[in-house]
Amino acid sequence: MSRVENIYVVTKRLIVMTALALAAATAIFAVSLLLGERLMLTHLAFTCGIIGGFVSIQQRLKTVSDDELALLARSWFQIVLIPIFGGVFALVLYCLFLSGIISGHIFPQFTMPDPPAGGPDTQFMIDVLMKTYPSTGPDVAKLLFWSFVAGFSERFVPQIVTRVSSSVEERKSKDGP
Repeated sequence: MSRVENIYVVTKRLIVMTALALAAATAIFAVSLLLGERLMLTHLAFTCGIIGGFVSIQQRLKTVSDDELALLARSWFQIVLIPIFGGVFALVLYCLFLSGIISGHIFPQFTMPDPPAGGPDTQFMIDVLMKTYPSTGPDVAKLLFWSFVAGFSERFVPQIVTRVSSSVEERKSKDGP
C-alpha cells in the first residue's frame, strides 16, 4: 500500500473509533440521567483523554515514518492503544487535581464531601467518587480541557508524575530516613 492509502486507512479507523468513543460517552451519560444518578466525571475525563489521543494520532500522521504508518494501517490495536493511554493519563491527572498536587487558577477546583467525624469509611469513599464535582462551570471546562491535553500530549502526565516523584525523593534525602 502507498503512504497515501495508509493515511486514508488510518484516518477511517480513527473516525470510526472516535465515533465509538463518543457513542459510549453519550450512552453512559444517558444511562446515568435515566437512572437519576449523578454523572461521575471520571467517565468524561477518560473520554476526553481518549479523544485527545485520537486527535494526536491524526495530527502526527503526516510526520510518522512509513513503517509506523504501515503498522497503524494494519492494526486496530495500535490505533486504539494510544488513545487508551490518553484516557488513563486523563484519570491520573484527575487524581492529581483532586489531591491538590496540581493546583492553581488555570486548573479546576473541586467541591468534595466532608469526611465523617469518626474518620473516612467506605461510604465516604463512595461519596468522594459519586459526589465530587468541579466547583463552577469554568472548572468543568478546565477539567475537560486538561483531560483532552492529557490524551493529546502523551508526555504531559508522565512528565508531571516524574517531577512529583523526583520532588518527593529530594525531600526524603534532605529530611533523612
